[in-house]
Amino acid sequence: VQLEESGGGSAQAGGSLRLSCESSGYNGVRYCEAWFRQAPGKQREAVAHIDSDGNTYYTDSVKDRFTISQDNAKNTVYLQMNSLKPEDTAMYYCAAGSLFLCSSSRWWDESGYNYWGQGTQVTVSS
Repeated sequence: VQLEESGGGSAQAGGSLRLSCESSGYNGVRYCEAWFRQAPGKQREAVAHIDSDGNTYYTDSVKDRFTISQDNAKNTVYLQMNSLKPEDTAMYYCAAGSLFLCSSSRWWDESGYNYWGQGTQVTVSS
């Protein structure tokens, strides 16, 4: 399974960016997906999660600003980021978990994901 992120870049505070994560190699196996981010000098944190039924979960700091969605026909998960803030600056990673690992009750736990992308940088200036 391979995950490839795209869509990162620079934005002004208050602006928007949309990240994409295209997956390949699943061969019909059900899974869950999430976006994580890591800012310089900080631990990686979970941002948003979407399970195999399309239910979504968000960390408090991005609720009402970010939206995770999926297009199964394109094997792609998106993260629409609106009202960006300088504190959103980070490397953003796409992650996917095999169904036996997925847990919506612990969606923020990195151990629930066994596939990771290389990351895409998001920089927000004030």
